[in-house]
Amino acid sequence: MDRKTFLGVMLISIVLTLVIFLSSNNQKKNAPAKAQYEQTNMQKEGSDIQNAQDAAYPMTATQNDSLSPLFPAMYGTESTTVLDNGLVKIGISSKGAIPGFAVLSGYKNQEGQNVTLFTQDEISLNFKLDGKNQNIQSKNLFFEPISNGANSVIMRLNTNGYGYMDFIYTLLPESYMLNLDIKATGMDNFFSSDLSTLAVDWIQNLRQQEKGFQFEQRYTTLTYKRADKVKAKVLGIAPAGNKTPKPTNKTVEEQLDWVAYKNQFFSCIMIASDTYDGGTQLSGISYAKGLGYMKKLMAKTHTSFDPTGSEPTQFQFYMGPNDYKILKQNSKLAHGDHKIRLHRVIDLGWPVVREVNRFLIIPLFNLLSKWNMNMGIVILIMTLIVKILIFPAQVKSYMSTAKTRALKPYIDEVNAKYPKPEDAMKKQQETMAVYSKYGVSPMGGCLPQLIQMPFLVSFFFFVPNAIELRQQSFLWATDLTGFDDIISWGTNIPLVGNHLSIFCLLFCLTNIINTIYMQQQQQMAAPGQEESMKMMKWMMYAMPVIFFFSFNNYSSGLCYYYFISGLVSIITMIWLRRSTDEKAILAKLEADYEASRNDPSKRKQGGSSMMARLEALQKEQERLQKQQRK
Repeated sequence: MDRKTFLGVMLISIVLTLVIFLSSNNQKKNAPAKAQYEQTNMQKEGSDIQNAQDAAYPMTATQNDSLSPLFPAMYGTESTTVLDNGLVKIGISSKGAIPGFAVLSGYKNQEGQNVTLFTQDEISLNFKLDGKNQNIQSKNLFFEPISNGANSVIMRLNTNGYGYMDFIYTLLPESYMLNLDIKATGMDNFFSSDLSTLAVDWIQNLRQQEKGFQFEQRYTTLTYKRADKVKAKVLGIAPAGNKTPKPTNKTVEEQLDWVAYKNQFFSCIMIASDTYDGGTQLSGISYAKGLGYMKKLMAKTHTSFDPTGSEPTQFQFYMGPNDYKILKQNSKLAHGDHKIRLHRVIDLGWPVVREVNRFLIIPLFNLLSKWNMNMGIVILIMTLIVKILIFPAQVKSYMSTAKTRALKPYIDEVNAKYPKPEDAMKKQQETMAVYSKYGVSPMGGCLPQLIQMPFLVSFFFFVPNAIELRQQSFLWATDLTGFDDIISWGTNIPLVGNHLSIFCLLFCLTNIINTIYMQQQQQMAAPGQEESMKMMKWMMYAMPVIFFFSFNNYSSGLCYYYFISGLVSIITMIWLRRSTDEKAILAKLEADYEASRNDPSKRKQGGSSMMARLEALQKEQERLQKQQRK
């Protein structure tokens, strides 16, 4: 390959490196020792959450006497009503009338037990309403559970002569959606006539569910969707550094459809039927490794409320897997006519890359998965199909470089004609004149390289989010969504960790071989330019080293894909090299040129217009330089 293709491949490598750097968000900072975080003792997390919430949102003092409007709800015995539809089991606690735990039936954790999204000491959900004489904060009150049919329960808040308020929970069949209707009955005298909003405070610690801490924490996010937008956004939470962690805070002024607390493969999403009003406050803190938690996420928001009880305030909770198809299906169960697009909680990449994932990678993956093949074979077949799809662009890029190599004898003549540095401008002009003469553009291979880029990057976003690969083994990898660590040791080595990923090594090895091939072709294509290209060459050789330190903790499935992709590229390059006759290409260029001399309409214009513009620009620069010398 000549310089243009070399630059194109280098551009792809740089983009991939930037993707890794941006997605990791400084994850390479050293995590503090566990002792530095004893103040966040997870065995006492319930009180820790409570204190954090009280500090952020001070409560109104209550009257502890029998005349208090909320006296009947101040004391009681906590009980849990379990709703179970076969997919998810959710316990509704009578204290606070909130989901106290959520367990998924079809997914296993690292110990082989059903995945638990949270327990009661890991979540705090508080609904707040301002009353005339006393404010309601549901987390401090006891509700009376009333049976309401299969997988439905009414949690009733009784008052002292001021009516009652119902929290009606319904777990929808064959879904991961839990509906909540909050409705006041006979409480007109409790609330002021101008009350119109209900405040919600939600704090939760997100458990570590997967094998690799750093990789999972990278994909553990607080995600939210604005009501007037299609795309969801993520709150950028800083990783745990060497100092006491500080929360990342943000206030979103737009109305929101939902707020999601997302692990790599599971999410708890709180949806407002009438949207959350502007001014939602979001916050998050990262935990250090070894505590069993990824991040603590917090949201303070509010939505509409009818104190007369004519219209209930409706919420929906999605508590389930980050499965693209399941999320789309559950989105159809949303209240109202607006599209909540729960599947947007999954980050499939930048706009172009996302469309490649949506319309090619995911449908192809779903099709192949139906054949009950090993997921490693599925990735192999997908890789081959993608390489076949981009093969025409790869051939076009290669043939463009082959044409420039075929013109090498003429370029060598120009270089020999102008050996002096002061003649560099004339040498460039004559070089471009040669390319223009034969209708060849030295930049002709860049566009095909750019066309291939979205396909190469799409897997970087798809594989870490493909829950179907979770806990699926292939060869020596026990989980394609985590790193393979058959080579491991007890101590932690900086930048490497405590293991060596074989698939990562294979990926880096193919990258090195690809680089060697490109360097050889670069030397053939542009002799005499090696000095100016030394830095680029060293950067290309440094890429595999950067990839190793970056991908050693990444999923084995992703490294496996890049290994296969690199291997296919090497084979393709060898085949193209052996099947291309540069003498025949030069003869064809000469024949085309001779034909165009008599009939200009037959002349190929593939890049000549660009070369003409560049040549004109060079002449203009030379003219300006002459004027300056005068």
